[in-house]
Order: sequence, then structure tokens, then C-alpha cells
Amino acid sequence: MIRHSRSDGLLTIAPGETPLVTDILAPLDAMVLEVVGGHLSWSVLDDRQLPAAVLDDPEAAQEWLWAVYGENVAIAVADGVDGEIAAESVRPELVAALRRLAYAHWASRWWPASTVDDIPALDPLLLDEEIGQLSEMCEMVLADSELLSLTPSDGDGPIDNSAELSPRRIAGPEASSQQPRPAFESSTRADDYALAAGGKQPGDGLIVAHGSGDWDWRRCPPGILDAGAEALSWTVFRSSGISTAQVTVVAAPDCPLHVPEHLRPHVRLDVDNGTEAAATAAELQLRTDSWSAEVQLPEHTETITTLSVFIPGVGPSTGFPDESAMRARIRGFARSRLTGQAGDLLAAESAAAESDDDF
Repeated sequence: MIRHSRSDGLLTIAPGETPLVTDILAPLDAMVLEVVGGHLSWSVLDDRQLPAAVLDDPEAAQEWLWAVYGENVAIAVADGVDGEIAAESVRPELVAALRRLAYAHWASRWWPASTVDDIPALDPLLLDEEIGQLSEMCEMVLADSELLSLTPSDGDGPIDNSAELSPRRIAGPEASSQQPRPAFESSTRADDYALAAGGKQPGDGLIVAHGSGDWDWRRCPPGILDAGAEALSWTVFRSSGISTAQVTVVAAPDCPLHVPEHLRPHVRLDVDNGTEAAATAAELQLRTDSWSAEVQLPEHTETITTLSVFIPGVGPSTGFPDESAMRARIRGFARSRLTGQAGDLLAAESAAAESDDDF
């Protein structure tokens, strides 16, 4: 059964708790396609095949509604009937192809490539090739914009399946097909990168605080920063009465050697000196296999209240609640895909799984 309802000029078809494009806080696992008359969405962590739909032109959507949801739903939409309706796809192979296409788009943006957590990057050329093939199979459903671009546009909305801001796309094909980064030649073990995440030692300064963790994936496109749970580390040391924060983030496994200036990550530290709050920021510099910066803290700083890594202009303008648990679930999902716990892998996943032993 699915729920069928109308509100504010939009018609919603929702099987279960599937994410909707109208959600204010769409989760990181939300997959979306722009289709004739609206949008379809799924959860990457849910095996459910039938998507949710938000339609702004139900009449245009009639071209494919019958194939995806069955005759009962198509008639109910045409007659303006709301409520719970039995749905049974007439073209299950089309539904499977749509979901696979949405997943390929999602993987191009959110796949958690990580040397630290031993999750290989996916080959963007293989992803693009499969996206093109699946788009042809789903042509009767997809909107013209989806067919022309092959990847959804990157905007400020809560659901973002784009990889258009990826350095490997902006820098051109040579950025994605270049030889492995030099650092990988001397050490390919994830443990080595985890140990090295702290970067260089702070010399003779007194270490007064340190920590590690992950970062907000919404604030950076793929192919720049390692998506691992402990990819980010920071140390505050004090020398000659001056406090300095050293911040290091492991570079993504597929990070190009030369990242365009407008895609270079920054770090922002919000601090408290006991009487007032202040903030300081700096651009991170790519040094072989990690991004790092040293930031002098304001005088009399007592604590760092927040530390964020971001690329200016990337991600939603409003803040999101802590998503570390969801990021951990997605890493677990990716590992399960590569270790044979899931069938019907994308071509890029199959290639990554075959190379995983040498990663």
C-alpha cells in the first residue's frame, strides 16, 4: 500500500518512510531523479524498489505512472482520489533500472571513499558510462534536463546527488585518469594513513588539546577529502605565549594532484576566550596525501567550541543536526557492497571490489 495525497499544489505518492524532495532535512542516504512531471526518491539504505514521488504536473506524469505504480495508482491520480492505494508495478524491470540509476547518481556524489577506512574510490568514468546506459533504458520516465545533463544539478537544496563540483570533473578527464598519488606508492595500508592523520608534530610547543573525527560531507564535493571516521585531526599547541591550532585532513584516495583554487577546503575554528566568542579561518594546503593548515588563535583563547571544514559556497546555507551516525551507516553500507554482501553491483563497484585487496 502507498499513501497518496495533495498539498500546496503538489501530489505525493509515498510508500513507507521513503525520503521526499520536499523534506526540509533530507538524509544523506536520499536518492533522487528528476522525472516527467516531478521527482522520484528512494533511500539508499532501504531495499524498497518502489520510489516515493512528488509531482507538480500529475497529468504529464501519467506517461509513466501506470508503469511504475500500476493502473490503480494512475487512475487515482487522474481522478484526484487521495488515501491508501494498492500499488503493483506493471514494469518491474523499469522500476529496478530507475532505482539503479538513482543509486549511480548518489554514488557519484556521496560514495564514502576513504583510505583511512579502507573504502576504495569508484571510477567516475565507469559511473558515467553506466549512468548513460541506464538513462537510455529509463528515457520514458526521465525529464529532459535529466537526459541532457545525465547528472542532477548541484544546488542549495537538501537533496544533492550531484558530482558536478567534483575536482575530477572540473579539472577535466586527466584529473580522474592520472596515475595514483605519489604517497600511495610508499604506503597503501589504511592503518598507515590513520596514524599519519595528525600531520607533522608541533615542534617544541606544549600540546594543550587534541582530537580527531570526521567532517560534514555536505560542505565538500567528492574527490577532495577522505570520508573516513577519523580523517580529520587537530592539535592546539602553545609556544612563547601564542596558541596555534594545527588541523589536518587526509586527502581523498582519488584527490587530484592539482585542485582548482575555488575547490580548496578551508577550516573554521570558533573559539571562546572566557569573555567573548570569536572565529578564525584559514585555507588548507595539499601536502602529498593530506590537507593541513596552522591557525594562530586569538589571544587568551581557552577552548575551541567548534571546528568545521568546508569549501566556500558548497552545501546548504542552513545548518544540519549532527549526521555522524548516518555517515557511519553509509560507510558500513559501502563496505558491505564491496565485500560481497550485496548483489547486482554497479560496474564501478565491481572494479573497486576487485582492486580492494591492493588498496
